[in-house]
Amino acid sequence: MDLARLTRIDETTWRIDPHGAMRVPAIVYGDERLISDMDDKVYEQVVNVAMLPGIVQASYAMPDAHWGYGFPIGGVAAFDAERGGVVSAGGVGFDISCGVRTMLTDLKVPDVLSVQKTLADSLCRQIPAGVGSTGAITLDTIEMDAMLSGGARWAVDRGWGDASDLNRIEENGTMAGAMSECVSERARERQCREMGTLGSGNHYLEVQAVAEIFDAGAAKVYGLAENDVVVTIHCGSRGLGHQIGTEYLREMVAAASASGITLPDRELACAPINSDVGQRYLGAMRAAINCALANREILGHFARRVFSHFFPGRTLSLLFDVSHNTCKVEPHVIDGKRRHLFVHRKGATRAFGPGHESVPADLRQAGQPVLIGGSMGTGSYILAGEASAEQKAFSSACHGAGRAMSRHAALKQWSGRKIQDDLRAQGILVRSPSTRGIAEEAPGAYKDVAAVVAAAEHAGLARRVARLRPLVCIKG
Repeated sequence: MDLARLTRIDETTWRIDPHGAMRVPAIVYGDERLISDMDDKVYEQVVNVAMLPGIVQASYAMPDAHWGYGFPIGGVAAFDAERGGVVSAGGVGFDISCGVRTMLTDLKVPDVLSVQKTLADSLCRQIPAGVGSTGAITLDTIEMDAMLSGGARWAVDRGWGDASDLNRIEENGTMAGAMSECVSERARERQCREMGTLGSGNHYLEVQAVAEIFDAGAAKVYGLAENDVVVTIHCGSRGLGHQIGTEYLREMVAAASASGITLPDRELACAPINSDVGQRYLGAMRAAINCALANREILGHFARRVFSHFFPGRTLSLLFDVSHNTCKVEPHVIDGKRRHLFVHRKGATRAFGPGHESVPADLRQAGQPVLIGGSMGTGSYILAGEASAEQKAFSSACHGAGRAMSRHAALKQWSGRKIQDDLRAQGILVRSPSTRGIAEEAPGAYKDVAAVVAAAEHAGLARRVARLRPLVCIKG
């Protein structure tokens, strides 16, 4: 991205002043290197988002931002329904409620290293992964509706989870306002055998070691110490979410035109929040959030089952489960007034600060855990939301390292088998049904996650608590 096109506010905050049809400015977070390495499409997309009706305050891009569909991945924007605001399926993404859950174990690294290979093999057998992967759970119409309405609580009630998890899941495990009747038969068909599966792309289950602590106070609240072992799961709503996104984007192209909305990019198809299409999309999207929450709960249950075989009597307790691709109604203070806004986060994480009422009471003094996925070879991070993120970006933060190159480019540069061998030499065991998938997700295809989280911290979005290094990675 050409730095000359932006105004530097401070070391990690850059502004694009309103011009053309922009209704608000655009703000991009990142240090000079991260910003200059972003492709020009990020500039174009964050500017285009600023042109949408009813947008409030600014269009934002996180430090991990890269080119996406409509919104940049790492894009955040809020809209006011009372002032002509819109909802955009492109502002949520196709993998609705793709997110991360991290589970604590009472194990130390030597415990896992003693069984590392057999543990990796067992997790690979028990966790269905890959393109089109299906599991042993099949949902009929009644159970599909119950899942779309109940989310993680539905999974717990069916024996695929633990009731103690619910307090540590965003929305307490169930997204209110879901309308299963707004989910098409095709979306249901795609999901009926995909519950409890990882899928493909950048989705994974990792066994990780706590390699470094940055904030001892927050780490204590979160139950983290150096050399601890944690399990992290990254996945979303699978085929159902993708189908919902595809179908409603088509509807929104017509809805935007009918509402007199001029789209700067067809991929930013949207509908007024209070319109029929807008309300049906919100209902279907919330159902997809419940699907993702249920899916991660089931995967957590499967992981617990494997660990109980290797470590009888040991427990895996949930630290937190948070979504990346959502649109949620949240109260935010704008110009001194509390307004309920529809906050789109596309490849961005909710990051409420210390004391926020939506953070579980036993974590509230530290702030909401913000779970940042890295790559197979570079590790991940646990951050804590900052109160300053409220004004900085509607209490939002980055969600991962962010891609530095396309999957197609990665395939040209790396061999999946060689990556697997190289990582094994570093003590990281990777299991995947596809060496092609490993090549697409090569560590070198991603930005420097350490730089991304340092920029997020400097910008006041979230602060670093712990760095995690992978021991075992089950890849889609």
